[in-house]
Amino acid sequence: MTNAFSLFSTLKDRISSRQARIATVGLGYVGLPLALTISEAGFPTTGIDLNRARVDAINAGERVISYFAEDRIARAIAGGKFGATADFAVLQEIDVVLICVPTPLSPAREPDLSYVVRAAEGIAKWLRPGQLVVLESTVWPGATATVVKPILEAGGLRAGEDFFLAFSPEREDPGNDKFDTKSIPKIVGADDARSRELIDMFYSRIVARTVPVSSLATAEAVKLAENSFRTVNIALVNEMKVAMEAMGVDVWEVVRAAATKPFGYMPFYPGPGIGGDCIPVSPVYLSWRAKDVGSCLPIIDLARGNNDNAPDMIAGRVAVELSKDGGKPVKGARVLILGVSYKKDIEDTRESPALAILNRLEEMGAACDYHDPYFPVMPQTRDHPRLAGRVSVPLTAEALGGYDAVLVTTDHTSVDYQLVARAAPLVLDTRNAFDGRGIPVQGRYVKV
Repeated sequence: MTNAFSLFSTLKDRISSRQARIATVGLGYVGLPLALTISEAGFPTTGIDLNRARVDAINAGERVISYFAEDRIARAIAGGKFGATADFAVLQEIDVVLICVPTPLSPAREPDLSYVVRAAEGIAKWLRPGQLVVLESTVWPGATATVVKPILEAGGLRAGEDFFLAFSPEREDPGNDKFDTKSIPKIVGADDARSRELIDMFYSRIVARTVPVSSLATAEAVKLAENSFRTVNIALVNEMKVAMEAMGVDVWEVVRAAATKPFGYMPFYPGPGIGGDCIPVSPVYLSWRAKDVGSCLPIIDLARGNNDNAPDMIAGRVAVELSKDGGKPVKGARVLILGVSYKKDIEDTRESPALAILNRLEEMGAACDYHDPYFPVMPQTRDHPRLAGRVSVPLTAEALGGYDAVLVTTDHTSVDYQLVARAAPLVLDTRNAFDGRGIPVQGRYVKV
């Protein structure tokens, strides 16, 4: 019996009996839901995060993600199968390590794998024979093998022989009440049969369905294909919005009607731009890698440019609408940004187009405030650090009447749209929040 087979068999038995000890590196919107789901499936699970304040809040049972069930974290902590730590040394006792760290864009809008590199370096210090290491973060095809693997092997252990290495792209959709970590099919891939069998066996005990693929690079490419598809279609519908408005046609009505076709069509709706750490990021990673191997993706690059420019186009449209009918210039105008999250009903501003629009309007001379029930105070963001500390203004009839325009950028469910419709003199709606709810606006109403 070879050493590799012995290590494989031991870990396989531990996974099968749910005795394998699991760790997620990163406790954000991917790592924390994943860690909780794994612990709820019966595996002893530890979450690792360098943010000690977040670790302390989780261990205290606080609801650190708003769309979780109120007591979900507290129940997991009380059940004894889940806990959080900032100490990587715990990894020496772990059997399966899942890397769930951000992979943002650099200031030059190129792939930034610095978080992945630091996580891999932290794991490498405690790597021991028989462990399975799985990267979940979005990366370009080939990154696990050429970036993560050499770091892990630097101490002398070999992937596929002494430890096992796999890739499984995260598919979280924060705030989605129809699909969660457990119900979303899980792509699993590896470059050797034993690693692939182990990750498939592990996740088959966690999620409803696994989808094995032939290699690390294939699994990495799946996530990029999914989000590039969305990028292109979002750009397409935003482009159609402008053209159809010029034709006197409501694109929202067009999309709703087209969506009744039972085949060959999937509805995408217009908006102020794209946000989050998936749709804006994945196409960049894919395009960067394509150029690296001497190829190109012109359709995806064109769609990326369209989406990147959307906030500037919205800010420009606000300026145009303010000046209509003897109005006022954007310079000196008071504008309320309604919603700063990148999508509704979550506390997440990553790559939020609302913040880009706010910045652009202020560069044009407008005085901007914001209202967002999920952000009483604006947090520090990597994209717009100068906005940190700003305070969400209350929605009152008197306050709304004092703004020259209210721009709906995020359609949070809990916002009092009836009040906005009555009190705001000009409403600019990027989300169809009023027509979509059948709420008539008493002032001037423009869908942008």
